Amino acid sequence: MPSESPARPREAVHEQTVDGFGTVRIVPLDPAADLDLIHRWVTEERARFWGMLGHSREQVHETYEYLDSLTTHHAFLAQRDGEPVALFQTYEPAADPVGDCYEVRSGDFGLHLLIGPADGAMERGFTGGLLKVLIAYALADPGHQRIVVEPDARNVKAIDRMVRAGFELGPEIDKPEKRARLAFLSRDRVERRG
Repeated sequence: MPSESPARPREAVHEQTVDGFGTVRIVPLDPAADLDLIHRWVTEERARFWGMLGHSREQVHETYEYLDSLTTHHAFLAQRDGEPVALFQTYEPAADPVGDCYEVRSGDFGLHLLIGPADGAMERGFTGGLLKVLIAYALADPGHQRIVVEPDARNVKAIDRMVRAGFELGPEIDKPEKRARLAFLSRDRVERRG
């Protein structure tokens, strides 16, 4: 795993403490420094829906270097109490292939999430606790009015998790790399749910 010097931790774009869960920091992904960790995560069988199972270290590095060069797409590590626990990506749907598959609204903000492998026993409520922080980060920008996700349509577990987090299901769409299920979470819905 990549390590950060305690004297010079990466600056977080968002930090939030959740009672009973811990402190979550969202830090920009460093494609070179985080390569070992990210390559391991995205090429595990459990990450098959991420679409990078057969990728070499070089291919993963090139993908995230390219992503890092864009102004419309960003990659982050989510850390809980200092440990990396998820790969988190954001994007502007109008600048992404998904934007060709549905009617993008002003204020739409796309998210991708890959939870890192559990070290030890599964922790009940982990994904829900992490999602609360990621949703808070996404909606911290007042311009973001609706979160858009598009998990692989076969990934029933991820779709169910999004519904439990408050997302409303949209149609299935055909993207170049997968058949996906759109889901949306509006700022209004989050505020109503409190």
